[in-house]
Amino acid sequence: MAEAEGLGRGVLYQRAVASRFRLGKYPPSPELAPFVDYYWIVRWDLRGEPAYEQAVLPHPNVHLTFEPGQAAIYGVVNRLYLRKLEGRDVTLGIRFRPGGFRPFWPDPVNRLTGQVVPAERLLGPRAEPARQVVLTDPDDAVLVACAEELLTSIRPARDPVAEQVATMVTRIVDDPGLRRVDELAAALDLPVRRLQRLFAD
Repeated sequence: MAEAEGLGRGVLYQRAVASRFRLGKYPPSPELAPFVDYYWIVRWDLRGEPAYEQAVLPHPNVHLTFEPGQAAIYGVVNRLYLRKLEGRDVTLGIRFRPGGFRPFWPDPVNRLTGQVVPAERLLGPRAEPARQVVLTDPDDAVLVACAEELLTSIRPARDPVAEQVATMVTRIVDDPGLRRVDELAAALDLPVRRLQRLFAD
C-alpha cells in the first residue's frame, strides 16, 4: 500500500504538527479513483498532555469520516476548520475528488455545504461496524481496505460531468495564473455562466 507524501497545504502551523499527530495519506484503487482523491488517517497519543487544536484550511471536497463519537459526511467547508485532539485516538477520512461525491448522493451536493450529516444516510447499518474497525485496528492497511470495501459495495456509475469538473479543478490547481472566473472560462472555452452552473452543481 503506497502512502502519499506531505501533510498538504491546508494543514496550518506544520512545524508543530509532528509532535502532536501522525497523518498518513493513501491512494484509492483504480476502480474508485474516479471518485476518491485519497484516504487519510490521523493517529494521535496525547495522554498526559494538554489537548491540541489543529487548524485546517479545507479544499473544496466532501469527506466521509470515521472518528471518535461518529461516522459522518462533511460537506464542503467554507471556513477555517478547527479540530481538537485529546487523549489517544484515530480518525479515518475519505476525501472525494471535486465532484466525486455527486454520483453517491441523491440530492444536490451543494446542499451539504457547511453541513455534517450521519454516515448512515449513505452507508446504512454498515457505518457503525466500519467505525469500530477504525477505532480498534492499529494497521492503516486494514482501515483503507475497510473503506475500499464499503465504497465498492455502493459504487455508482461514473459521472462524466463530475469528472469534467474534477479536471477543471486540477487545471486551476496546476496553473497559479488562473485567479478569476473569466480567465478560467476563457482557458476552457466555456461561457462564464455555464462554468458557474457546473461548479454550483
